[in-house]
Amino acid sequence: MNIEALPEGFQRVTRALAELGHEHAPLWLDVSARTSQEAADALGVQVGQIAKSVIFRRKSDDAAVLVVTSGDRRVDEKKVAAIAGRLSRADADFVKASTGFSIGGVSPVAHATPAFTLIDRELFRFDEIWAAAGHPNGVFRLSPGDLERLTGAPVADVVQSV
Repeated sequence: MNIEALPEGFQRVTRALAELGHEHAPLWLDVSARTSQEAADALGVQVGQIAKSVIFRRKSDDAAVLVVTSGDRRVDEKKVAAIAGRLSRADADFVKASTGFSIGGVSPVAHATPAFTLIDRELFRFDEIWAAAGHPNGVFRLSPGDLERLTGAPVADVVQSV
């Protein structure tokens, strides 16, 4: 695979993971995996194993707040706000400007501007999870512990009760 021929966001994540010493290089899928279900179907894993990235906009300083959550859970905005501060929804332009990635391909690493990041504790139900690699066709394998190490983010209860 000639990485130079692939989109810039995917290249940025590939370089960042290599620099961080992550053992699994990103994969380029033949199909788009914009949703957790699409990613799970493409990879043959459970939807909960997809580490989806949800971006909010912090009202106090306009910073991006990234919640990396399990694909089968819904983020509880009130729980996130209790930790990160008052939030508003982030539109596609804000997501692209703050992270450098388009919605559907937001990686937990290699953001254009560092985001305030939280990791959903529900991801720890799985030994292996998959996250976006800077493009809807890009993914990479990791463990929840790897996610903590790669992002330096705290683990929190940030989802709605099931």
